[in-house]
Amino acid sequence: MDILIKILQFVVSLSLLVIIHELGHFLFAKHFKTRVEKFYLFFDPWFSLFKFKKGETEYGIGWLPLGGYVKISGMIDESMDKEQLKQPPQPYEFRSKTSLQRLLIMVGGVLFNFILALLIFVFVLFAWGETYLPTSSVKYGIATDSVGKSIGLQNGDKILSLDNQPVEDFMTLTGDMLLNMRKTIQIDRNGERIDIEIPKEYIPQALKGRGLITYRTPFDTMKVLSFVKESPAEAAGLLKNDEITGIDGLIFTYSDEFQDYLAENAGKQVVLNLLRAGENENLTVPLNDNGLLGIYFEGKPLSQIFELKTVTYGFFESIPAGIAKGFSTISNYLKQFKVLFSKDTEAYKSVGGFITIANLFPGKWDWQWFWERTAFLSIILAVMNILPIPALDGGHIMFLMYEVVTGCKPSDKFLENAQIIGMIILFSLLILANGNDILKLIR
Repeated sequence: MDILIKILQFVVSLSLLVIIHELGHFLFAKHFKTRVEKFYLFFDPWFSLFKFKKGETEYGIGWLPLGGYVKISGMIDESMDKEQLKQPPQPYEFRSKTSLQRLLIMVGGVLFNFILALLIFVFVLFAWGETYLPTSSVKYGIATDSVGKSIGLQNGDKILSLDNQPVEDFMTLTGDMLLNMRKTIQIDRNGERIDIEIPKEYIPQALKGRGLITYRTPFDTMKVLSFVKESPAEAAGLLKNDEITGIDGLIFTYSDEFQDYLAENAGKQVVLNLLRAGENENLTVPLNDNGLLGIYFEGKPLSQIFELKTVTYGFFESIPAGIAKGFSTISNYLKQFKVLFSKDTEAYKSVGGFITIANLFPGKWDWQWFWERTAFLSIILAVMNILPIPALDGGHIMFLMYEVVTGCKPSDKFLENAQIIGMIILFSLLILANGNDILKLIR
């Protein structure tokens, strides 16, 4: 059920973003009296799921959920319709408009996605405010794995700053380290201030989910909610609603100590100390080679462990705050390209496709989370579309800018070939991203 809710949120969010994006192109085209032949959500090769015609435009829903499009008369696009280009230009066609008008038509989709993201951030801050975990509230210190410990961190360290710059929101810590290529971490270890260098080898590990810094929490009874496939604990007889109180009769102070004990005993047998229907029981479980039980358990809400901070906004206060958050999100996303193309990070191996995007959404419907993720995806869609790759809006804009500056329009044949090359690049990137998703599932 959780997977279905994630997929539903992803489809609804993507549909909204595609419609808004194509609406930007559509409205600018209509403003300059350019004929729009089709307006489609999703692509419709060979057939469509639904369609109707109003005026000169056919509206519909395709069956291939890889985006959407508006087909504008006299424009070389992904439809590769060359027949109309053999005819003399008509006043209502895209190719008959001035270079500035064509530029605005192409910019329209990206512009509408940016505006939508800013509006959503304003709305979210006004409706729900902003709740976060202050770094100063992480009172038990941090927890990390062997990769984090290899650079000098220890469980229980308290983060003071990165490159001597305080980090207000603890949950942005890892992102700050990666996007801003931080060199040092300042920590408090038992009252002593220590500087820890971040080696460049740490970045590719962190992008793979290793060495991440999280908050340390006290160990508490773990109530079993469900099991993963081939769960050694389930195979040994562990049941839903069982409560794990310890292992091998040991008492743990912190949750990471419990996890470390499991890792140290990978491939061995341990005895789980349980509460089952109020009765104490012991259950022998053979751990897998990764030292995992293969269970999902119910954890305490963060608000019951730490003191969170909530900032509320009035309507007029939410406008500049939402715009600032939008531009900050855009800036952080652009920084990801620096990480992506850095030879030291191997970030291309972490690029994800549709599965990664769908996993941005939670397994339960949460309107605040839905709108925040939709705003973020709107920015991604805008930035990706503005890239100067033929077949994307950015490719068309690049050629139009060349025309504006030089006064020389590229030939239709050149634009056709550029469109084909661009589509090959896009399909290659699509295969890479979704191939990474499949590899992650296999592993």
